[in-house]
Formats: sequence, C-alpha cells, structure tokens
Amino acid sequence: MEMTEFINQYGVERKQTNSLKWDALDVRYGDPDLIAMWVADMEFKVPEAVQEALHQRVEHGVFGYSYTPDSYYEAFFAWQKKRHNIDLEKEWVRFSPGVVSALYWFVNIFTKENDSVMIQSPVYYPFHNAVLDNNRRLVRSELVNTNGHYTMDLADFEKKVVEEKVKLFILCSPHNPAGRVWSEEELIKVLDICQKHDVLVVSDEIHQDIILGDNEFVSSLNVGNGKYQDNLIVCTAPSKTFNLACLLNSHIIIPNEDIRNAFDLGSKKINQCETSIMGQIATEAAYRHGEEWLDSLLEVIEHNFNYLKKELNEHAPKAVVTQLEGTYLAWVDLRNYVEPKEIKGFIQDKCRLAIDFGEWFSDECQGFVRLNMATNPKFVEKGVQNMIAELQKIDG
Repeated sequence: MEMTEFINQYGVERKQTNSLKWDALDVRYGDPDLIAMWVADMEFKVPEAVQEALHQRVEHGVFGYSYTPDSYYEAFFAWQKKRHNIDLEKEWVRFSPGVVSALYWFVNIFTKENDSVMIQSPVYYPFHNAVLDNNRRLVRSELVNTNGHYTMDLADFEKKVVEEKVKLFILCSPHNPAGRVWSEEELIKVLDICQKHDVLVVSDEIHQDIILGDNEFVSSLNVGNGKYQDNLIVCTAPSKTFNLACLLNSHIIIPNEDIRNAFDLGSKKINQCETSIMGQIATEAAYRHGEEWLDSLLEVIEHNFNYLKKELNEHAPKAVVTQLEGTYLAWVDLRNYVEPKEIKGFIQDKCRLAIDFGEWFSDECQGFVRLNMATNPKFVEKGVQNMIAELQKIDG
C-alpha cells in the first residue's frame, strides 16, 4: 500500500476520544493546544482485519470468561518465526496486561527489598519506577553517547554488576529512547557478563517489529544460537506494533523451567489479571492479517524521521539527531541551542509541542527531547518547522 493511501485510509483525528496523548494535554502539560508528539501510540487506526474481528465479538454480545485457543498461539508463533526467526514453545508463554506490569512482577518475584537491579540509562522511565517503587536499589550503567550514537559501556556495566551485587538486569532491545537496534555482538557481550555473574536478564522487546532501514533485530532468545535462554525472560507485545496498548495483552516468554515455575508461584501472590479477551482477539487478527499494514506504517515512520533529520541538519545543524534504527521515537539533543533548565519553556511555550523530556529518561539528559514519529506527517512537519523557527532565533 502506498504511504499516501495508508495515511488516507488509516489516519484519524484523536481529539475528543479520551486520548491520553491529545485530551490530557491540559492535565499533563498545562496547555490543551500543543501538538502532541509524546506518548508512544499512533494517529492511525488498527488494521481492518483487527477492527472486523473486534466487531464480530461485539456483535456476539458475550464477554464472559475465556481461554486462549491454540489458534492464538499458532498466529503468535508464526509471526515471531517469519519476522524474527524465533522458535517458541507453548509452555514458555505467559501473559500480562502490559510489559510495564510484567516488569513490576519480575522485580517482586526475582529480587528482595534492597537488592540491586541494573538498567542502562537513558532508558524508558517505567524501568526506574519498577525498581524504586518496590524498594530495590537502582543501579545505572550509562550508555556512551558519541555524536548521537549510543553504545554500551561494558567495563562500567560489569564493574557495577560485581560491586553492587546486581541480581536482575532489565535490557531495552530495541532501545527506547536511544533508537538502537543492538547487534548480536553487543548482546553476546552483555549477556555473557550476566551469565558469568548469575544475573537474571529481562529483555523488553516490545519494539521488536519497528525496525528501520537495513537494521536487523536479534532477539535475546536467539543470541548465540539460544545460548542464554536459561538465564532469560523476554517480553513482547502487539501494542506498539499495531496501536493496541489499551487492549491489555502482552507476552512473557520464559524458556527455563525453573525460572518459569518460580514466576508461576510468585505471580499467584500479585497477579489476578493476565490479559483480556478483546486484546487476544485483536492480537491474533493482527498477527494473521496485519503484515501489509505494518510494512506501510514503517514507511511512514521512516519518512517522518528522515524529514525531521534532514530539516534539522540543514536549518538547525547544531541539533544532534540520534540515528533511528528501531522504535518510532526520535531522540534529539538541543543543548547546543537551549540551556537544559530552559528546555521545557522553549519546547512548550515557543515551539508549541508536547514531547517527552530527556530528564524523564535520565538526569544526565536534560536538554534532550523525544518525539513520536508514528503519526501523520502533517504533525511532524508542523512540529519540526516550529522548532527550526525558534532555534534559528537563538542562533541568529
């Protein structure tokens, strides 16, 4: 499907639909008239097949207790095999309402109060919350930013694993907000460290389907031909891929039987809501019939990011745009133009944008902004031009 055809068919106005992204701007930012480019969902309807599957269930009229049919697993496994060459087994799979909920469960089940949990900053801020809200010690290994390209500091990572007696590592792969699709070589090195020091790895792979250009996503399940599966939990979901966040259906993949049994036992104490019938219906339909929709969406994301990068490089060249390898979230360093403490007023009051601010991801990233590219190009164009106009006033 041509990009313009996709936008015309699936683009949608979201104001006055109880959208967190658009209708809560006044609550979140104190201004209802900003251009919303923050929270990670989209201005596109879900695939037609998903809409039809949900309509059929609504017409049936019953929303009682349900179970997960074999057809669901078949669709999920076929998708993972075709898109990512991942082989799964039914007994490995558990469900959660969302990946963030699952992170809270893992911290509770696999660590004790005051145990150390490692993250790589800057990173999606619920990673911090899942650790701190549960009275665990948060250990940060900062990624190395070289002119907008992020890499792991493996020496620092291992040093802190040992010194802080880290029990659990939460990996973001692909990485939000740095936009990295980690290479297998990088993953081997960090997973080797965790295996060597008996650190359980949770790999958040929710953005696994949003891979741009020639980049190739390698699941932690496949790294080293599955070498690390006995020390690994992987989280995936259709929510970022198909705009299904509020249907509350995510996957937890645990290959190791002992870890799986520990999870099952621990989750009984804290988990009484795994998923939803509508979420599973939507997910199965998306995995069976949503591939063309996704491929068109990826064209839109790449178009939007390329526009942002080209325009900023040409007209505000001191802004550092991180290359977007995966996810649909652009990461831009504006510190060469704006004092970090003034970034909020600059972005909201002058550029008229609602974005995610860098300090939400790391204290070291005040002055960075994260912008959502999974939207109608008209919003990206307006937002970028607003930024350029204001940045040129500073530089002029």
